[in-house]
Amino acid sequence: MTVDIDIGHRQDDFELDVRLSAPAGLTALFGPSGSGKTSLVNIIAGLTRPDRGRVVVNGEVLVDTGKSIFQPPYRRRIGYVFQEGRLFPHMTVRQNLLYGRWFSRPGEKAEVERVIDLLGIGDLLERRPGLLSGGEKQRVAIGRALLSNPRAVLMDEPLASLDETRKAEILPYIERLRDQSRVPIVYVSHSVAEVARLATTVAVLAAGRIATVGPTAQVMQSLNLLPAAALAEAGAVLETEVEAHDAAYGLTALRSRAGLFRVPRLNLAIGARVRIRVRARDVIVATSPPRDLSAINMLAGTIAEILPSGGAAADIRIDCSGEIVTARLTRRSVDTLGLKPGQPVHAVVKSVAFDGGSLGAPLRITETELDA
Repeated sequence: MTVDIDIGHRQDDFELDVRLSAPAGLTALFGPSGSGKTSLVNIIAGLTRPDRGRVVVNGEVLVDTGKSIFQPPYRRRIGYVFQEGRLFPHMTVRQNLLYGRWFSRPGEKAEVERVIDLLGIGDLLERRPGLLSGGEKQRVAIGRALLSNPRAVLMDEPLASLDETRKAEILPYIERLRDQSRVPIVYVSHSVAEVARLATTVAVLAAGRIATVGPTAQVMQSLNLLPAAALAEAGAVLETEVEAHDAAYGLTALRSRAGLFRVPRLNLAIGARVRIRVRARDVIVATSPPRDLSAINMLAGTIAEILPSGGAAADIRIDCSGEIVTARLTRRSVDTLGLKPGQPVHAVVKSVAFDGGSLGAPLRITETELDA
């Protein structure tokens, strides 16, 4: 199941020229404001007719300008979640959810109870939107989109209007949607934290074109291709597993291919899989095994590459048992330590560097983890 796009479109002085295949899972369209992210999803949804090209969703042609094909939005069966929920204020949550079913074809309607359980909105069904929090509204909006039995789901910065508390509330539900739904999700964002936590594929847009596209871990290491505003948050994205909890010190041990991480306590079962982000700015490099340090995360590795990043900084890519961890250092530190490719080093990361924006929820959710 994929969303395949090959389009060109000009609006005033802005030109969009994109070729992209978004596979199953969550594909993040990432880039600065004005790079063309929303314009692209509006073309997929049918809200904008492109000047040229094709849009194909799960094998069905929705747009082909060469053959004069342009399916209207109501025939595309694409769920669209906007920055704000856009719920009908005079309807209850239940009525808003069931409204989406009018766009399903006979015999293909999604199971209402499954969607309600997936999004944790069972206790909201009789409320009206005016009595919901921002995060609750967005969960209902996602549910309404899913109940249209869509071929794909589009999300245009669905967390942009929420404060940090509400974002933290809704992120696990989007992760569940990513892991349990069977449709491609195209997700617009300019937040590194959201992209690193949610995406399975990342497409970086710049000035209306794709700068790079690939698996999340690979793209988040491409510091030279990310928008300048994102560089401070960029780094390695690693998959880990909960190995143990340390109740005395409020820590959780996470095992990865790169090594062991100790992070602030996570309320997850032993064996739960967690995605973490190790920011390049949070990594210290030592040329010998560190002693008498407050930092307790130390990964042995070998320098794979040293890349100048402009100005005073350089990016040190360290191979830790097959996982690449990047450290951003001053060029002065690189010269003082005599760092060079092939040199054994240790990457050191403080536990407190792992905040809410660096730790994801389980990658594969079990019944035990749902109760955590």
